[in-house]
Amino acid sequence: MSVHHPKLRSVRDRARQVILFEVGGLALITPPFAWLSGVPMGDSLGLLAVTALIAALWNAVYNTAFDWVEGRLTGRTADRRPVGLRAMHALGFEGGLLLMTLPVIMAWTGMGWVEALIADLGLATAYVIYAFAFNLGYDRVFPIEATATEGLVRAK
Repeated sequence: MSVHHPKLRSVRDRARQVILFEVGGLALITPPFAWLSGVPMGDSLGLLAVTALIAALWNAVYNTAFDWVEGRLTGRTADRRPVGLRAMHALGFEGGLLLMTLPVIMAWTGMGWVEALIADLGLATAYVIYAFAFNLGYDRVFPIEATATEGLVRAK
C-alpha cells in the first residue's frame, strides 16, 4: 500500500505568499497601530517592518511545517483546509509570533511589558483576522496545482 503525500506549495509560491502577506499587512495595520498606540507613524512603520521581517521568517517555517504535518495526517493539500483548522492555524501562528515580538516592541517603543503586551495582542488580533482572510483568498487565487492522480482522488 502506498502512502499519499499531497503536493506542497513551491518555494517560489511560498515566497510570493509571504511577501504579499507582509506588504498588505504593513499597509493595512500600520496607520491604526500608530493612531491607537500614540507611537509616531515613522516609528510605527519601522517597528512593524521589523516585526514583519520576524513574521516573514516565522511564516515560512510555520506554514511549511503545518502544511507538511497536515498533509501527512489528512492526505489533503493546504488549499483544501477546512475553516475550523484555518482558524486554529492562524491562532497558532500568532501565538508563536507574540512570544518573539513582545521583547522587540518593548525595546523599540520604551513601553512597559503590560503596555507592550496590550499593543502586541492588538496587533495579533488584527493579524489573525487579516491572516484568515488573506490565506483564504490566496488559496482561491493561487490554488496548489493537483497532479493527475490527485485530481482523480478529488473528483471522487
